[in-house]
Amino acid sequence: MEIKLFDKNNLKFIKEAAMLLAKTFPHAYNNSSMDEMNNILEVERVAVMAIEKDKLIGFIGAIPQYGNTGWELHPLVVDEQYRGRGVGSALEDFLVSQVVHKGGIMMYLGTDDEFNQTSLAYVDLFNDPLEKIKTIINISHHPYEFYLKQGYIITGVIPDANGFGKPDIIMAKRLINT
Repeated sequence: MEIKLFDKNNLKFIKEAAMLLAKTFPHAYNNSSMDEMNNILEVERVAVMAIEKDKLIGFIGAIPQYGNTGWELHPLVVDEQYRGRGVGSALEDFLVSQVVHKGGIMMYLGTDDEFNQTSLAYVDLFNDPLEKIKTIINISHHPYEFYLKQGYIITGVIPDANGFGKPDIIMAKRLINT
């Protein structure tokens, strides 16, 4: 497996990434995955790809925010056949190195719970959200646990972000030591 900056001129990889995005998140990108890829590959953003045998197996992106100090991780996508093999971790590690090189000191992300995968779904998060965050349970393979392993912490939630009972779980990590 090779991890490198996304080749923004390689239409084959861009199309493979768009198909992977639509396959992984059909509810969000089924009809707009190529438009989203164009956004991900904008010049100010950082995009990283994982290639195996000339096939794109995953990619990750980051958007500069707060000047250049804070970056939003968006998105992280790994082909289902390659999950659990360290591809996501390798992509995230490489992305962090690129963001730090550009002056980033923290990375954050939102990891939606649209499908009742955590104990934060379908509860009133306007009532004592911090206690509910402290006692979060992963019910059905929600990716927040992957991000915990990468050093992110849950810093908050946006209740009902995706509809009633469908929160966005906000996570962040510091990229450099103080």
